[in-house]
Amino acid sequence: MKWLNKIKNILISVFLWSVDIAKRIGYWIQSLFLTRYKVTVSFNKEWGDADDRSYITKKILVQKEKHLKFKDEDGKIVEYRSAAGLNYIIEDYEYGEDE
Repeated sequence: MKWLNKIKNILISVFLWSVDIAKRIGYWIQSLFLTRYKVTVSFNKEWGDADDRSYITKKILVQKEKHLKFKDEDGKIVEYRSAAGLNYIIEDYEYGEDE
């Protein structure tokens, strides 16, 4: 009876491993067709300062002169508003690029 339990445990672990691999392959194939953007927001007129922030985004929700709202890779909604106007750059992002 003990060897039957060992065989059962081995089969379960092989099945769970194959499901994990199938999920990873599915996510990889899905990522080939999704567009990502690199959004860089500057809080003053100079680019490359310490105050600049960069995000990798899934979707841009609002893109106006004084309002920027987008969803980042973790699914969190990030929103910036400014009465004087925003300084931001939106670029297409590919995963092989350096940040």
